[in-house]
Amino acid sequence: MQGPHSDFTGPTSGCTACVAIMRNNQLVVANAGDSRCVISRKGEAYNLSRDHKPVLEVERERILKAGGFIHAGRVNGSLNLTRAIGDMEFKQNKFLSAEKQIVTANPEVNVVELCEDDEFLVLACDGIWDCMTSQQLVDFIHEQLKSESKLSRICERVFDKCLAPSTSTGEGCDNMTMILVQFKKPIPSPVSAEE
Repeated sequence: MQGPHSDFTGPTSGCTACVAIMRNNQLVVANAGDSRCVISRKGEAYNLSRDHKPVLEVERERILKAGGFIHAGRVNGSLNLTRAIGDMEFKQNKFLSAEKQIVTANPEVNVVELCEDDEFLVLACDGIWDCMTSQQLVDFIHEQLKSESKLSRICERVFDKCLAPSTSTGEGCDNMTMILVQFKKPIPSPVSAEE
């Protein structure tokens, strides 16, 4: 089957990627696409990644320079994100490097110092972010943590909250993936009687 925006005849699907790696007291986040990493710091949501959408100027410039276009908020009238793994039909310009293609898999990397105020980290795909803002999700998780200690159960409750009651609406019908990581505070070592 031929891709709609090139003479590429291979598969036309793709996916996003958002990863977080803890290294000592740092968190390294790499993102390509519209999945998002959010940290809760004293109850405030902080985005540690940026959704790669055609409205971002740097993304728009790359798309246009590579010979693509934006129509109805979508790359070449098709994709609503600008970075992805796969989606090879948008990566066929043999004169451009991988980073300069209409759609690139090149991630943005962010390094953050962790602190005592950090409570939990969420990595989730756009099916969650289409239904909740970063702060709404952090608030919801905080509320759930008051009565539930099993993080997988909290993720299930987020999915239930986001899931559309009917497929006739677009919101709440997308795929939903979420990872919730709670930061545990170190337990102080007991002070001996000799000290």
